[in-house]
Amino acid sequence: MLYLEDFTPGRVLALASCTLDAAAIIEFASKFDPQPMHLDEEAGKASILGGLAASGWHTASLFMRMMYDGWLANSSSEGSPGIEFMEWKKPVLAGDTLSGRSTVIEARPLRSRPGLGLVKFLHEVINQNGEVVMRGENPIMFRARPADETAIAGDKA
Repeated sequence: MLYLEDFTPGRVLALASCTLDAAAIIEFASKFDPQPMHLDEEAGKASILGGLAASGWHTASLFMRMMYDGWLANSSSEGSPGIEFMEWKKPVLAGDTLSGRSTVIEARPLRSRPGLGLVKFLHEVINQNGEVVMRGENPIMFRARPADETAIAGDKA
């Protein structure tokens, strides 16, 4: 279990990977972003994206799942107050395999909420060619390690 104290600046946490197929791109776009380049291969090829491309919001949703599966599920997360920025750097096309990392920028306890802290991350989603397709920064709140676990962790040191 990852607690506030485990998020030291510079620490890198791996995102889970996923491969995106055309059916998933079209299904998401049909519900949430029905622009032609997200719904049709030929329209995607005719666009500046160069093929059937995932909506940026689809990429963001995939990132959230990749973060959850990669490390967030094993943490004391209490949620996030928002996103500072998100950039879609390159198109995510049908067949792309995504992976990535979350890097801790800073971490601090919250004076207003004892036992909680705020950790700021830089997130990067990377395609199979090593290209960053999405970047973002956001803070996430985490619980501090309980006193009984701190004592156990100290005994192991």
